[in-house]
Amino acid sequence: MNDVSLREKSIVMIGFMGVGKTTIGKVVAKNLYRDFIDIDEEIEKKFNMPTSDIFKQYGEKIFRETEKNMIIQSCKQKLKIISVGGGAFLQEEIRDVCLSECIVFFLDMSWENWKDRISLLIDSRPVLQGKNMDQIEELFNERQPIYSEHHSRVITDNLVVEEVADYIVESLKTAWDIYEPNAG
Repeated sequence: MNDVSLREKSIVMIGFMGVGKTTIGKVVAKNLYRDFIDIDEEIEKKFNMPTSDIFKQYGEKIFRETEKNMIIQSCKQKLKIISVGGGAFLQEEIRDVCLSECIVFFLDMSWENWKDRISLLIDSRPVLQGKNMDQIEELFNERQPIYSEHHSRVITDNLVVEEVADYIVESLKTAWDIYEPNAG
């Protein structure tokens, strides 16, 4: 799909669970007049149950397989803003398709900032359940290398949603103007 211009490529948000991929993605989509796709939400719609129940009833393997198929399908569409789950980039196939077909933004947040959000996340995130803070920090650190493959990294510490979204929109517009100056 290399014939798709940079301006038409879909944008993918990656990062650890709870960093704001969905919230920020929705604002970016609105600002760029694009459709927003939340992969986790799409999976929940398909199974008609929350992610935590999918994990319990069907297991992580089925969830990951569904996730992979949905991401591959979404990446082949133009002009979308896509938020993928925190564990999606564990799968090489997902990383490859996102990096080759889309523009990937890594929303990065320090452990110090992230752990302040934990009380909001714990109930809805199956991979956090039954873990203590040390184990969660270990997971947080373990996951960081999978996010190292991206096109642009945004450090979200101490920024509000709109600031992060504006930064992403501005950096996209700058890149579009540099690489495709006459396409606007």
